[in-house]
Amino acid sequence: MNEEELREGLRSEMAGTTPPPPLSTTAALGVARRTQFRRRAVWASLGSAAVVLAVTGFAAVATPDGLVYQPAGQGPLAPDASGDTKEPWPTGPNGQPQEDRTARAGSKYDQGVHLLGEVVSVVPAGFTAPEDPPSQSAEQRTLRTHQAQFEEKVNGVDVWSYMSSVAVAQGEGTGRVIVEVHEAGNPMPTESCDLAQKFWGMRGECQVETVGATRVGVVVRAGSDDRLDQWSAYRHPDGVVVFVAQGVRLDESRPALTKLPFSVPQLAALAVDERFHLK
Repeated sequence: MNEEELREGLRSEMAGTTPPPPLSTTAALGVARRTQFRRRAVWASLGSAAVVLAVTGFAAVATPDGLVYQPAGQGPLAPDASGDTKEPWPTGPNGQPQEDRTARAGSKYDQGVHLLGEVVSVVPAGFTAPEDPPSQSAEQRTLRTHQAQFEEKVNGVDVWSYMSSVAVAQGEGTGRVIVEVHEAGNPMPTESCDLAQKFWGMRGECQVETVGATRVGVVVRAGSDDRLDQWSAYRHPDGVVVFVAQGVRLDESRPALTKLPFSVPQLAALAVDERFHLK
């Protein structure tokens, strides 16, 4: 121990003892060393615990006796690989915070259901929209799916997105059509092709299509990412963003379509279609 550590240890021991112990150099040195050792051990253990808690995403508080207190609940939400917020999730219809980003009931969930119905309604003639077996749960369905998801809080306002995917079949092949809508307040670009390149982080050859007086960005040829083949993007004047995408393949277990359901002009027109302009 150096002089400063010895002085700190003696002061700590004397302050916590009433009456002061008899003056004994040997005893005092022993007590000081034990006090300093305990202090170092506590901080070392707290440092290790903090590392573990930081990795697992739990919040913890150190008590004076060196123990680690963990709240009984989940505590503040830590960010994950998808960039989840530390803010509590939005309140669900039961008045409690949601378990995660996804709404499983309430008005936001209903918007997702509504969007699914609208997507099914635009499947073009010559194609069908097969349904999942009624016995399958929502988690098991692959042919018609929908989701309402909390994205972020912007200027104190919750911003949500809605996505519906519909399988489209023709002959032996099955592809899919996806519509994704982001509520007003989202921070996405306003320029047509810049906006189109934001869809799922995918890139491709983009061109601007004119629909009436509006300009729509359409990726007509995907890059290295082959999840989808084409998609359009439009930002309404009120800030709502709509993406409409199509692909010749639903999944690897089914044959692909021989042609896409929509032409490029049709895909652009769907992006500005008021049926997908969720408010």
